[in-house]
Amino acid sequence: MTPAVAKKLGIDLASRKEGELFKWFLACLLFGKPIQQEIAERAYTRLVSAGLRNPDKVLAAGWDELVRLLDEAHYVRYDFSTATKLLEVCQTLKQRYGNVTKLIEQARTGSGLSTRLQEFKHIGPVTARIFSREIAPIWYRFRQVDSGRL
Repeated sequence: MTPAVAKKLGIDLASRKEGELFKWFLACLLFGKPIQQEIAERAYTRLVSAGLRNPDKVLAAGWDELVRLLDEAHYVRYDFSTATKLLEVCQTLKQRYGNVTKLIEQARTGSGLSTRLQEFKHIGPVTARIFSREIAPIWYRFRQVDSGRL
């Protein structure tokens, strides 16, 4: 996933608004699977257009609705596992941090953010790297970012 993807998806990370940060978090969860970028983009667009723009909305949608939306976007190979992943990650986000903004603030650095993300079940180094690579330069602008670790 290239740096232009957030912009292509209509996500304004520079705003540092919680809604935009959560949309990027959601997109990265979808792009973290070994699936074609176009399908991941379509799945992201479908979920956001269905109003799933924060953890509460994802949790309220439930597993069956998430599977249906993912299937509509042809994200079928990973629909069941991704629905489970989205629910579990959103629940963990709420319990540990409350929201994405607090997760980013508490991490303090890009590498710290990557580490915290990988503490979530279902988030590995690829997803953490994708998310952190775009957030770190915006959020931690006064800190040195080790690009070899992100």
